[in-house]
Amino acid sequence: MTQNSSHRSTGARIARALAIPALALATLGVTAAPPLAAQGAPRSAELDRAVAALRSIDTMRADFVQTDRSGQRTTGVMTLKRPGKIRFQYQKGVPLLIVSDGRALTMVDYEVRQVQRWPISNSPLGALLDPKRDVARFGKLIPTGNPAVTSIEVRDSKHPEYGMITLIFVKDPSAPGGMALNSWVALDSQNKRTTIRLANQKYGMAVPDSTFAYNDPRRNASTRR
Repeated sequence: MTQNSSHRSTGARIARALAIPALALATLGVTAAPPLAAQGAPRSAELDRAVAALRSIDTMRADFVQTDRSGQRTTGVMTLKRPGKIRFQYQKGVPLLIVSDGRALTMVDYEVRQVQRWPISNSPLGALLDPKRDVARFGKLIPTGNPAVTSIEVRDSKHPEYGMITLIFVKDPSAPGGMALNSWVALDSQNKRTTIRLANQKYGMAVPDSTFAYNDPRRNASTRR
């Protein structure tokens, strides 16, 4: 495989991992599924605790490993700042960047000088970024068999074509709310699974808003990250 082909293949994996448009409504998109209570399922205290922990994060930085269905891995650093800001800085040699400035989620491909943008609310990352969304209303608790692990599956039952995303939390006294976001799994409508695993989570650091800016490669062909 040539270097360019490898980069383009990586871009496809990244798009699937964050499910940017395929899982748009699966994680609190524009047309939300009815509340669980309305579907006859009770709200779980464990579910509420996980959501409260997620909402307690002000800033966070973590290493991530992205794995696609074929087992190929890409690494990088994720930086999050509420409300609405996130940056996925991929490993050296991967000419892609995913960033949200609080209004829109942007994927920048420096190899082909392409920029794509989506509203935060239309992205599965809305579960992490949009403070107006309530994961507990649209998700359901998935039994894990481990009292230290909480798994929340989020999907729009009326639109199975949008796929689903599962957020996984691990009890951690050092994390906000006592639970750390450990990973998430995206499954698209063609059953293509991609996993993001986090490690070395750190909280509460100062993060300037300039972290969530990017150079637009369309303006200058020589632009680099």
